[in-house]
Order: sequence, then C-alpha cells, then structure tokens
Amino acid sequence: MTVEETGLLTGADARAADRVGALLPAAGRLGVAFSGGVDSSVLLALAVRRLGADRVVAVLGVSPSLPADERSAAHRVAAHIGADVVEVATHEGELPAYRANGPDRCFHCKNELFTRISDEVAEAHALTAVAYGENADDVRRPDRPGSRAAVLHHVLRPLADAGLDKAAVRRIARALRLPCADKPAAPCLASRIPHHQEVSPRKLAQIERAERALRRLGFSDCRVRHHGETARIELPVDEIARAAAGPLREELLAAVRGAGFGTVAVDLAGIRSGAFTLPLVEVSHG
Repeated sequence: MTVEETGLLTGADARAADRVGALLPAAGRLGVAFSGGVDSSVLLALAVRRLGADRVVAVLGVSPSLPADERSAAHRVAAHIGADVVEVATHEGELPAYRANGPDRCFHCKNELFTRISDEVAEAHALTAVAYGENADDVRRPDRPGSRAAVLHHVLRPLADAGLDKAAVRRIARALRLPCADKPAAPCLASRIPHHQEVSPRKLAQIERAERALRRLGFSDCRVRHHGETARIELPVDEIARAAAGPLREELLAAVRGAGFGTVAVDLAGIRSGAFTLPLVEVSHG
C-alpha cells in the first residue's frame, strides 16, 4: 500500500498535514528536492497524498558529497511513498567558493542544486513549482545558509511555513509508516571537513568509506570528522564505551585506518549537529 492510499493521520498531525497541503500548488506539477531524510520524505509523502503521484516528482541531487548508501536509501523511501525519482548531477565541487569551504558552503551547494533543477529538470518534467524540506526548527538556526538559495530560486518551504518543527515531522513520518521515520540526520559528507579546509573528492571518499565501515560495525549513527591524517569520530554518547572496549576497538581502528587515516580519535562529547559551522556563525551573529 502506498502512502497516498493510507489514512493514518489524526488530530493535530492531520491538521498539520492539511496546512502543508494548502501551501502546495493547486495546479501543475511539483518537484520536491529530495534526499531520503525524514524532512524531505514527509514533504514528498504529503505532496503525493494531496496532489497525487502523477503530479509530484522527487528530485535527488547526486554528487561525491552524497554517500552511495544514502542514494540507495532515498530510492527505497520514494518507492515506498509511490513517487518517481529524477536524479540530477550537481557539480558544486567545481565551484571555488564551495571548495573553499567557508561557513556559507551550504549556500553554494543548494544554489547549485536549485540551479540544476531550474535548468535541467523543470522543463523536462513540466514542473511549475519546486519545494524543499526546511522545517520550522531549521528556520531558527543560524547555520542554515542553504535557505538563502531557496529564496533566490523561489523554492517553496511548506513544512516551515505550516509551522511543523522536527518533532511534528517525525510524528507524521511514524504515522505514515515511512521507513525513514527514525532515521538519524545525515548531513552531506562535506560537513565533516573543518571550515576553510578545502573540500576535495579524496577527502569525501575517505569519510564515506570510514562511516560506512562504522555503520557495518553496528553503530547506529556516526560522524567522521576529517582533520588531515586524523579522523575524529563522533558517536551517540551511549555507544562510546562500546567503541573503546574489547575486540571492537581493534576492528574500529582497522576500519578507519583502512579509509586512509593515520590516527583515530573518539570524541567524548558525542555527535554534535553543526559542530564546525555553529561556532563561526554564532560569533558573527553575536
């Protein structure tokens, strides 16, 4: 059964879904900038419910900053929802401003994605509007420069405008039985590289390989921060002790060194969203 065939939303969640639906275009076809994460998946599912699968296209940007596992997972979620996926190759890695990796890196990445959608996807798939999955919590964060790109390209943000925060998005995802409902946030691989250190395909490949190995060792979430020869690993706090104990410690060391790192460190602070960007933008806003 596809999402559009279910009637699982009730109460406040149903009203929230109605608010999102009311912000979608009444005519034409909608492109949803899609990653397979919970925000864009909920937006895609609600759009399919409201508009019908024939009027919605999921647009997945593909580049070296997207892990292969995330790409495959996105296709599985879209198939569950019943939406077609269009892949568009993005070339942010060719942009000097993106490679320079300032705090505005996400702007250049999103701007590239929305430009590619406008230039390559909109006409081919008869899109009359594009939307993305910014939620109401994202709006309040200073480390989300990608939202400026959405404004420049007139991209809709129905979740945020309908007042849905992350908790509401996850409730709706669970009610709709989306396979990504409890999926941890998965920022792009470039977010693991300290600002003002160049983003390169080699570094992205190292990070992807190391993180894939950690997931296969059974860690529920992870970030491998790239500090040259050193990999600084962030894990959920309740999994840190396991990483440092027994045979798993040796497996972890071998896996991360196998990705090309000489030194492996585990950060006792655990996973921190915006670990590199927030300190910089908070200073600039202070």
